[in-house]
Amino acid sequence: MFSRLVFRHAKRSRKENVIYFATLVTAVASFYIILSLGKQDIILFLREFESDAIDKLLALMPIVYVFALFLLFFLILFANRYQLNRRSKEFGIYLMLGMRKERLVLQLVAEGFVTSILALVWGIVIGGFLAEIISLTASKLVGQGIIGHQMTLSASAIFFTVIGFLFIQFIALGILGGKLFNQEVHQLLYEQTEKKTDMGHVEGNVIHILLGAILLGVAYWSVLAHFEDLAGLLMFVALALGSLGTILFMRGFAKLLGLLAGLSERKSTNGLHTFTIRQFQENIANRSTSVAVTSILITLSIILIADGASTILSTGSDLNNRHSSLYDFTVNGDGEKVEEFLASEKMVPYVENLNLLEMGRMKDQGERMEDGMRLSFVDWSKLREQLISALPGDQKEQFLSGEIRSYTISSENPEALNLLGGLEIDAATPYLMPESSYNGLLEAIGENPLNLQANEMALYFNSDLLHMDDPDRMPVLDEILEKAAKEGQSLMSIDDQAVSIRPSIPLRGLVADRSVEIYSAFIVPDPMFEQFVNPETYISYWNFRIPQKVQEQRGLMKPMMEARDVLTSAGYEFESYLQNFGRKLFYVVAGSYTVLYMGFLFLIIACTVLALQFLTQMKQTGGRYLTLSMLGAKRHQMKKSMHKQVLWTFLLPVSLACVSGAVGIRAMISFAMIHIDNQPLLYPVALAFACIIIFIVAIYGAAVARSADHEIDKLRWKPNSD
Repeated sequence: MFSRLVFRHAKRSRKENVIYFATLVTAVASFYIILSLGKQDIILFLREFESDAIDKLLALMPIVYVFALFLLFFLILFANRYQLNRRSKEFGIYLMLGMRKERLVLQLVAEGFVTSILALVWGIVIGGFLAEIISLTASKLVGQGIIGHQMTLSASAIFFTVIGFLFIQFIALGILGGKLFNQEVHQLLYEQTEKKTDMGHVEGNVIHILLGAILLGVAYWSVLAHFEDLAGLLMFVALALGSLGTILFMRGFAKLLGLLAGLSERKSTNGLHTFTIRQFQENIANRSTSVAVTSILITLSIILIADGASTILSTGSDLNNRHSSLYDFTVNGDGEKVEEFLASEKMVPYVENLNLLEMGRMKDQGERMEDGMRLSFVDWSKLREQLISALPGDQKEQFLSGEIRSYTISSENPEALNLLGGLEIDAATPYLMPESSYNGLLEAIGENPLNLQANEMALYFNSDLLHMDDPDRMPVLDEILEKAAKEGQSLMSIDDQAVSIRPSIPLRGLVADRSVEIYSAFIVPDPMFEQFVNPETYISYWNFRIPQKVQEQRGLMKPMMEARDVLTSAGYEFESYLQNFGRKLFYVVAGSYTVLYMGFLFLIIACTVLALQFLTQMKQTGGRYLTLSMLGAKRHQMKKSMHKQVLWTFLLPVSLACVSGAVGIRAMISFAMIHIDNQPLLYPVALAFACIIIFIVAIYGAAVARSADHEIDKLRWKPNSD
């Protein structure tokens, strides 16, 4: 009998309060997702290249788990309290019929256990499905079919999810069970109503609104104008001002809502206009602080989701687009032995476009004296003058007047300024590269060889370090060089010999990852390279790519991992694009996964709190709807009134959150905390995430409206009430 009662009431509770059960399922799914990160394909893949960084990331997951556990405990406590409040009469009748309080509390815990088990099953299934979607999405970032995706179910994640969820669920039930145990029968039967809210005076409420608006304005101004300076304590001060301003604004606004009811005498008698505003006012005014907190949570959610999305766009979009990267492997060691090994039977299936990269510093000839003047071995002063002339007006004047003596290479700089920086870094003893080495690179990308003349050279620039948008075009430099070629002017000389510079050469990465980190180099004919290179600085590397046919048949990553294993077993020192790729992918995972998780967690918590607050107020004021029906109100009129209340209840905190979130995002963009490289994708992705947020809020709003409709339908109607 007792077990049937427990199962029957647990089933009824789930049907009558879908939001409550969905909250439990969401909590379980969120726990599983964060705990199963270490078992996802993308993390297992990254462990092979960024093991230390991955271990540090996974070490943070228990902290995120405990923090999420802490937040969801209060959410579940709030949800359970609503569930118990709506059944208080039922509990009072049980006590009147002779049920002992101990047995009533035991029934409550048993019902909670049954509901928890079902929530665990559904939550783990949904969490496992979402974890697979996330893993597949991350796999998509590295190229479809590149990682052999395998479905996984983390036993440890399931264990800690079950333990953590049941722990917070039973603590919440224990707290509420103790409260239930201490209540008298008449308190349960007559459901103590919410005490009347003090609406205060109009003057005081206006002061609240003005003070809240001022504090919000100060917080907005501080983050927009001084975001970079808001470190440590100052940042917390700005957040505190914004939070306090939100609370004061919401409190004053809620209490002044009653003025809207009297603005239009015609509207006040049209349908249930006045009743709708009064209900909304009481709901917000009674809980202005918690409504303000939900607005703050939604603000944080918007900012966190924007930050996570920007990480995916700025880093993840580069994963399939290698830009200047060309080679898959770079091997160093004895040149002849390396070449022989790369041509062996073991490596031939993985080697294409094999190319020897030679380079070194120019011989240090020092500075020579001529007619009392100190002359450099490399004279590029004419090219420097042309680059300075190509600068914007203000920077040009500063250079000519000597005001600019040092500067940094940045993506915000004009092209000419970054080129100046790249050349000046190695101006005294520049790097030299033989034409034959770069011709091998050009051949790999299907470009024509340079065919340099004896008195001709080309300039190489590292497009990544110099922040070039297009490695195939340098409009400013090309214009300067083409103009000099037409006029027959030489812009550079080496050892007093005039040298012309070849314009418009494609620029690609010289190695697979990081072994050669240079800003610029001179590509010169092979005889000139042998003449001027410093033997003490000479270095050579063998570069190759995975054959294109192999990539088409098997993808890129698997052959690269196989080639890596062969090179490792042979004992050669090498680097691969996998390292560079894995590093970028780690930034995507570490920089977006946790941030997006916390953003959506805050959003779910805020929406759930708003939903349960409205339903609690609906339960406490249900008698008013019965009175309206007795006065002749129709069912559809009351439902329409209630739907407006739901809309306004969600719209108020969301509207203020959108303003605060927009300010936060604008400040982070201004100070490069949020950076979008892929501008064409910015608006579609921003729209997609905005639609997701709206969709989640709309789901909660629709669920609240449905539950409220059900409460209205349960009221007793007069025969003509429909």
